[in-house]
Amino acid sequence: MLARNPDLYSHKRLVEAAEARGHTIDIINTTQCYANITADRPQVLYRGAVLSGYDAVIPRIGASITFYGLAVLRQFETMGVWPLNESEAIGRARDKLWALQIMSRLGIGLPVTGFANSARRAEDLIRMVGGPPVVIKLVEGTQGLGVVLGETMPSAKSTFEAFREANINILVQEYVKEAGGADIRAFVIGDRVVGAMKRQSGPGEFRSNLHRGGTAEELEITPEEDSAAVRACRALGLNVAGVDMLRSSRGPVLIEVNSTPGLKGIEEATGIGIAERIIGFLETHAKPVPMGTPG
Repeated sequence: MLARNPDLYSHKRLVEAAEARGHTIDIINTTQCYANITADRPQVLYRGAVLSGYDAVIPRIGASITFYGLAVLRQFETMGVWPLNESEAIGRARDKLWALQIMSRLGIGLPVTGFANSARRAEDLIRMVGGPPVVIKLVEGTQGLGVVLGETMPSAKSTFEAFREANINILVQEYVKEAGGADIRAFVIGDRVVGAMKRQSGPGEFRSNLHRGGTAEELEITPEEDSAAVRACRALGLNVAGVDMLRSSRGPVLIEVNSTPGLKGIEEATGIGIAERIIGFLETHAKPVPMGTPG
């Protein structure tokens, strides 16, 4: 497993599930890996030792090290090690703009979204998505960080201008009022949703992320929501993901596909052993690397 913090709930659960099924699993600090990029014997090294003999890699790459983490994961892929999620798929999901553009081509329901480079277009962009209140978010962000609610035209415009002055790429999205501060997290493994929960924002907060104080409860999603979640993962090329969506008057609208979803909230809300299901999926799809394979 490529991860920096072995003590996180999700990482401990994956280790527990893997070992319970007879596997050997190591947690490797992604930032301490380095690569020998060569045609005949590509290698990943860690603290002076060559990493070899692994059949699969579980990437748990934090958003702050996306570039380096994906480079390390690509090196494992070059060595023939099967990834739970491929580097290219994670890269698509991490770039919210790119992910939305991919899903829009397939007709998957999305919030009306605007993107512009010039701060002079701020007011036009805000009106284009339906006017205030609007949601302003970083193109790359996670756990609700970098997400701001612009409640009036002056506040939304000044927030947009401030981000662009700092040369930070952002999206402006419609605020789906009828969602009532709640969203749905559908957990997808392979071609099916294995569990879903409703997350409700806390008092005075519009973001429903559990890291921002939201609460969660198990939810039975509709066939339309199930289909949208699976189609989104297929479009991005992800095997395992948390798909976040809102219930709107026009049906489900997808707001994000998380390629490194946390397990704590979904397992506690649903009582489902998500970690065991991930390891089961890995067993079905990963092929043992033959002994003596370079690396």
